[in-house]
Amino acid sequence: MAGSVHDGQIYSKLFNAGEAARLFTDSAEVRSMLIVEGALAKAQGGLGMIPEVSAAFIHRASMELAIDPGALQAGAGKNGVAVPSLVAEFRKEMQAPEHAQYVHWGATSQDIADTGQMLRLRQLLTLCEDGLKDLLGTLARLASDHAELPMAGRTYGQFATPVSFGSHVSAWGWPLLDLLKELPALRETALWVSLSGAAGTGAEFAGQGAALRAKLAEGLGLGDPGRSWHADRGPVLRIASWLARMAQVLGKMGDDLILMAQSSVSEIKLSASGGSSTMPQKQNPVQPSVLLASARQVLGLKAILDGAGMPRQERDGAAWFTEWLTLPQLCLSAAAALQTARDMAPGLTPKAEEMHAVFSDSLGLLHAEALSFRLAGVMPRPEAQAKVKELVQEVLASGRPLGELARDAFPELDLSGLFSPETQMGDAPANARAFAAAVSAL
Repeated sequence: MAGSVHDGQIYSKLFNAGEAARLFTDSAEVRSMLIVEGALAKAQGGLGMIPEVSAAFIHRASMELAIDPGALQAGAGKNGVAVPSLVAEFRKEMQAPEHAQYVHWGATSQDIADTGQMLRLRQLLTLCEDGLKDLLGTLARLASDHAELPMAGRTYGQFATPVSFGSHVSAWGWPLLDLLKELPALRETALWVSLSGAAGTGAEFAGQGAALRAKLAEGLGLGDPGRSWHADRGPVLRIASWLARMAQVLGKMGDDLILMAQSSVSEIKLSASGGSSTMPQKQNPVQPSVLLASARQVLGLKAILDGAGMPRQERDGAAWFTEWLTLPQLCLSAAAALQTARDMAPGLTPKAEEMHAVFSDSLGLLHAEALSFRLAGVMPRPEAQAKVKELVQEVLASGRPLGELARDAFPELDLSGLFSPETQMGDAPANARAFAAAVSAL
């Protein structure tokens, strides 16, 4: 097996990160850092920190020249970071030493690497935004179309009370909608430029550090934090946390679908399912399983990343290296979960007959709570609960439906509509429609 399922030839289609996969390659990393070096030179030229003609030359070269990532391997192995080799290769490829000497003027490796990473994370968040909107649109249609379709609600894995399939879908969708609405604030508080120099003081910029950082941020379309964040990994952790929560919500969706697709339940039809190498009858819920597995992966990596979120002193190589080991995989697994959910959702089809059968097969026990409240209209609530518990035990012992036993026990009580799931879903249909309306209002 390859070191990452996202990079290998065998499993990359199973854990398909879509367009996000292009953001976490050696070539993408080199390109993003070159963009930062070019934008830095342009900003410095505008402030008179380096000759404008050199700034223009460097900026143009950063967009036109290509650096082979392989050329950075030896230097990264020795220095623990790729930027020194990148700068050396960039200067060499420019073939203009009179201008090349001003490349990377006053910056430190972490400024370039962190800012380049933010450019790629910005693209990732845009892909996630588009993906969430597409997924939410599909879930909203499912919720609206099946707002009135009764299904058994389950708590602790046991039958509870009737809900609707639409409300069940909306329970997947509401948290995703919340995440989508959080994106503007996340971009503002996390997509930051980094430019602080060797020890985070900007001393190399001759008193123009703040102005230069602001100008660089403007040129790159990133936020200006107004300070150094070399040893404050909050921006990275905020993005990772948002991605982890997204994966977690999708994991819950996947787990619910796995349960609904069980042979003993079979309440959902998946448009795509996997087969077994030996059992012809198997229709494995592969896509929901990808959602759950990806969520577990992301949450585990998030814990590692949190542990590295307390770098020592002004900069910490080990903490930074830990980010490199975990953040790309976290991003790709979260992106794979979203891509899988987008591919899967349009093909979800509830099995209405199987859902209805649950209510008759369970002998009316899903209506036990409703019966207790109906009885509470003619007797104290504790007494009503006790009576219903007695009837439930009789149902389990005799196999007779709860409705029959209730009519025998309380012949004068109006039980109309009580054992019809269509009339016992409470606000479930309204909740499903409210979710669909909220998505439509985006």
